Amino acid sequence: MRHVQQLGAGHPRKIILDCDPGHDDAVAIALAAGSPAIELLSVTTVAGNQTVEKTTRNACVMCTLLGLSNTPVVAGCSGPLVRALRTASEFSGASGLDGPPPVEPTVVPAAGHAVDWIVDSVMADPGEITLVATGPLTNVAMALRKEPAIAQAVREVVIMGGAYSRGNVTPAAEFNIYVDPEAARAVFEAPWRLTMMGLDLTHQATFGCDEERRLEEIGSPIARFMIELMRYFRDAYRAAAGLEDPPVHDPCAVAYVIDPTLFEVASAHVEVETSGTWTSGMTVTDFGPARPGVRRVDVGIKLDREGFWELVLSAVERAGRSKAGSLGSNHSPARA
Repeated sequence: MRHVQQLGAGHPRKIILDCDPGHDDAVAIALAAGSPAIELLSVTTVAGNQTVEKTTRNACVMCTLLGLSNTPVVAGCSGPLVRALRTASEFSGASGLDGPPPVEPTVVPAAGHAVDWIVDSVMADPGEITLVATGPLTNVAMALRKEPAIAQAVREVVIMGGAYSRGNVTPAAEFNIYVDPEAARAVFEAPWRLTMMGLDLTHQATFGCDEERRLEEIGSPIARFMIELMRYFRDAYRAAAGLEDPPVHDPCAVAYVIDPTLFEVASAHVEVETSGTWTSGMTVTDFGPARPGVRRVDVGIKLDREGFWELVLSAVERAGRSKAGSLGSNHSPARA
């Protein structure tokens, strides 16, 4: 595999990872944990792939396996802003992390609520924190509602969600946006720097036999755990979506923060549909010329797949080596 540039190795990027683990969220956590370019401040959780109780437990499981005993896991919203929760058990199973033998986490959730944690962290360190969101955008929208000034204080927001040519829950809508389109609309309309890694990009991040062999070669406990995760995920995708190799969506958002040279992005105007009978949750994307007063975001178009997997698997290998001790200065102590 080819060498991948590790941007920010001398000055790691501070991120809050807001997620709903979930198999591909688990890979995103491992990538953030094992990259020297990332300072993982906290993992905040939201209902999505499963209930917030299950996604929070799964985040604690991943932090336990990765040795992130000092990385706070903070539970957030238990459902969308105005809609009933839809989960993705057809892909993630009853637990949200079906596949490997159950793990009893030693990491426990931190006190408080994810919305407060996001607001307090961003406002305390203006211009420094990147918010990476890989689940429904309920926590992010609620943080924005609670403290609109985070739109100026955050460094940038990178999401996994949406699409410009397809859906995966409906022909029009991607899951994370479909679950809470009202929250997504608020996030897309906010005046912060926003990058969307949607299905058109993430379906290029397929997990195949070569990636499984590399995990087998790594051989650490976290690598073996991830093999079992990905085997289950592959079987679920084959059954539910007819795909031979599963797209591993969520680490694309983390990888973009680490090394944006792996991605081609294009500027676009994106509107989130909230009321269409057949199109609710659609991210209507216009790549046409910019117009005065019309907000634009960056949209992922093309992925260097080989470079992406080298980044991810190198991080998994590094995290596996570090598990025996501490993962070092990349990870901040929990706040009281």
